[in-house]
Amino acid sequence: MQNLTGKQKRYLRSQANGLTPIFSVGKAGANQEWLAEVKKALAKRELIKVNLQQGSDWSAKDLAAFIEEESTVTVAQVIGKTLVLYEPATDAKYVKYSVEVEKIR
Repeated sequence: MQNLTGKQKRYLRSQANGLTPIFSVGKAGANQEWLAEVKKALAKRELIKVNLQQGSDWSAKDLAAFIEEESTVTVAQVIGKTLVLYEPATDAKYVKYSVEVEKIR
């Protein structure tokens, strides 16, 4: 998990505003396999949204805690039943947001 400043989080939230959630958590919940898929998506996108379905037994805060404890993914925002996740890409081909995030201090 990367420690982001308030300005960096604000930038990421503004960039995530137009994104639609590409992952959701339902009754089955989240596990290591689900988290591995999220990390694969983040490796190519750097910034994604995750949605909690109505029938889910998880709360948004519980899911955020699970993600941050079990991986290097940073939760940039939790609002309602939606989480914004960020992880800098390691492949230069997929770097989009991390360059700007590093400029902001």
